[in-house]
Amino acid sequence: MDQANDFTHFNEEGRAKMVEVGEKLNTRREAVAVGRIYMMPDTLTRIIDKNISKGDVLAVSQVAGIMAAKQTSNLIPMCHNIILTGADINFSIDRENSKIDIEAVVRTTGKTGVEIEALTAVSTAALTIYDMCKAVDRGMTITDIKLVKKTGGKSDYIRE
Repeated sequence: MDQANDFTHFNEEGRAKMVEVGEKLNTRREAVAVGRIYMMPDTLTRIIDKNISKGDVLAVSQVAGIMAAKQTSNLIPMCHNIILTGADINFSIDRENSKIDIEAVVRTTGKTGVEIEALTAVSTAALTIYDMCKAVDRGMTITDIKLVKKTGGKSDYIRE
């Protein structure tokens, strides 16, 4: 089988296309993505104490993640622009491992899912933490960005 038939984002000539979703039914859809950012213990303490010169790191990161979810179709070429019905970012601070776990939950009622929006939200939230703290810790590491749950549409997915 040739590549044009293996992937839905290729046309008959093998070039990229945006998938047609017009015939699909509107359904309630949700995606949950996670990621983490490791840092020096002092950096984490400064974030918790809101002692970073650029401001409240987690508040800014949360807004950045939500804004990114809303702008995903402007960043990812074949991604449909979707009206989101909800988006939230949650942070879990792990002092023992000097990291922040990030979770994005994105929802819509529509013809296509919001997995890419959730992944974009997590990525941008992590990048915002890095940007706001890089003056004190350039060694931060962003890892483990992944989809953990997708519901709605033809199939559901839950990572084992």
